[in-house]
Amino acid sequence: MRLKRFLALALALFILTGFSTLAFAQDADPDMGTDAAVEADDISGAFDLERSVKRALALNPSMTAIRSQLEGSKFGTRSKLGSFGPALSGTYGYKNYGRKLAATGKHGDWVGSLNVSQPVFKGFNLLANWQKAALTEESTQASLTNVELSLISSVQSNFLSLLKARMDVKSGEDSVARLESQLKVISAFYEVGLKPKAEVLDAEVDLATAKQDLLMAQNEVSTQQAQLNTLLNIPLEADANYVGELSHVPFSLNLKECLTRAYNGRPDLVVGKKSVEIAQKNSTIAASSFYPSVDADWDYYGKGVDAGLSRGTYSHASKEYWTVGVQASMTMFEWGADYYDYKQYEETVKQVEAELEDTRLNAGFEVKQSLLNINEAADRISVAQKSVEAAEEAYRMAVARYQAQVGTNTDVLNAQARLTTSEAQLSQALADYGTAISTLYVAMGEKNLGLTKFE
Repeated sequence: MRLKRFLALALALFILTGFSTLAFAQDADPDMGTDAAVEADDISGAFDLERSVKRALALNPSMTAIRSQLEGSKFGTRSKLGSFGPALSGTYGYKNYGRKLAATGKHGDWVGSLNVSQPVFKGFNLLANWQKAALTEESTQASLTNVELSLISSVQSNFLSLLKARMDVKSGEDSVARLESQLKVISAFYEVGLKPKAEVLDAEVDLATAKQDLLMAQNEVSTQQAQLNTLLNIPLEADANYVGELSHVPFSLNLKECLTRAYNGRPDLVVGKKSVEIAQKNSTIAASSFYPSVDADWDYYGKGVDAGLSRGTYSHASKEYWTVGVQASMTMFEWGADYYDYKQYEETVKQVEAELEDTRLNAGFEVKQSLLNINEAADRISVAQKSVEAAEEAYRMAVARYQAQVGTNTDVLNAQARLTTSEAQLSQALADYGTAISTLYVAMGEKNLGLTKFE
């Protein structure tokens, strides 16, 4: 009966301490941020830039890893919060003395004990550890945003590179078609003796070069598609339908607006601020050794002659009692170990604060650089568009003059080459413009998934 009472008491204390700790440490389940509508096998339909980014954020393995890290940090916070509650421990066993005891006629005793310990004051150690865990959780949340921005930047950059590669393929196909047409004209003139063989050979060489450039552009399209499939967690052999065109949408934000948004929203700055606060909490934890530690304890002790802790016929041989009390302890002197440990953490705080300021300076530079790149690319687009128009007209005129026998084949080939170069410069400027805008939003710590609204 005494064993049953001992076990019942242990169970009751376990339930009370367990539920009190659970209630104290309970927190809402985190929102994993995964779009439930996105499924791993759903690759049907068109993938524009926004849909591509959304799928990458939902299914890219790097996002799975950082979300698991965030989930772990939440459990870490709960663990530290649970340290404020009471702890239950118990023992139960048998001790043989190697001789028969006169009081019981037995060779040993059965003993059971329970202890409930409640920390009262730990020199702010428990509080600082809990606050540090909470800050780590917040820092991990900011790191999650940082990983998201990095992934968004990668997807958008590769998507824009794919669109540029497609423009280059179109330009290459047009170049090959123009050179094939010119080769036919030259060959016809050569056959009737109006042009030398050298002009035919020149046209064939330029056509072969254009075909090689076209093959490289087609390979670049395949490479960018494979890279996007990898980022979006789509099988490499799948033929995902990526759609979109490079365009020039005016950008109106100024430097002051962008800097303000960057300083307020960049996740690496949030991580830096949390790192400073975590360093301060480490300093507080180190300083906790300067204070006494106070604990409250309740102990139960039972002793019997058998496994049930019963007294048997020897009532005077069995003991059962409980105690309750409060005790304080403090290490008075450690040859400066605790003091210098505290001073070390104080210097770490200064170090992290300096690193945060450096991160802030770099953030401002990234914003400024991105704005300069946007303006440069916009100017290049304007110039390249005029260059393409002029090159198209120059090529048309060169062909007409050649067919009228007042121009040379060299004029036609040079005009064709300039047109191809102008088209390549335009596609590059458009791609650079989109990439610069993507980089700016990442530098500001903002998610502009489709790069369609610049607000």
